[in-house]
Amino acid sequence: MTVEHLCFSYPCGRKILEDISFAADAGECLAVLGNNGAGKSTLLKCFSHILRPQSGRVLVDGRDILSLSLGELAREAALMTQSAPSTRLTVYDTLLLGRKPYMKWGVSQHDRAVVADILRQLELEPFAMRYLDQLSGGEQQKILLARALVQEPKLLLLDEPTSSLDLKNQYEVLGLVRRFCRERNITAVLVIHDLNLALRFCDRFLFLHGGRVLAFGGPEAVTPANIRAVYGMDAAVEQVRGVPVVIPAL
Repeated sequence: MTVEHLCFSYPCGRKILEDISFAADAGECLAVLGNNGAGKSTLLKCFSHILRPQSGRVLVDGRDILSLSLGELAREAALMTQSAPSTRLTVYDTLLLGRKPYMKWGVSQHDRAVVADILRQLELEPFAMRYLDQLSGGEQQKILLARALVQEPKLLLLDEPTSSLDLKNQYEVLGLVRRFCRERNITAVLVIHDLNLALRFCDRFLFLHGGRVLAFGGPEAVTPANIRAVYGMDAAVEQVRGVPVVIPAL
């Protein structure tokens, strides 16, 4: 995935994103970091055609997804939202909807096989016939991830996927995201606020500030200087059992 000179402004003229450029490889998880209002969710909305940028390109395997139809986009990228819709659909039917971009005259045996495979790999088979609105928040997040994965995307977009989860489910959901990215060569772009979760599960880090790229790179980009510039607070970055950890100053 390569993003080149992406710019977005609202009709009133207010600039939200200006000259955004970065790249990520297949199999990588990229964390989009920044303070509230930095443009993180707007970036994902541009990728998923919810918003239309004024200029720039977003290349996935050489194709500019900004120029694709919605049907073509759904075969290239999948968006995992923060919360599940209020619906009486079963988990199985919810996942089957993720195959809609590939359906022509109806549900095929291949569509059912893809759904069954994802249910098995995420250990969600016991939930298949339960209604989505009867599940806990953590269970719903896993279903939303499963629904995105049955689209067989090359690009997985996640908007604050751990915002309503307890500690155990945060680690489970992000662990599943990382595992599937590596196994299926998917590029994941996560908007996330927790720097320590980002450092544990992500490969690359994009700091947005004032609608621009302040820093981009591997774990070395998560520095006290960049944290101070983006969040306006002092923090140390130290190794704990081989894992970098952000420790805010008291």
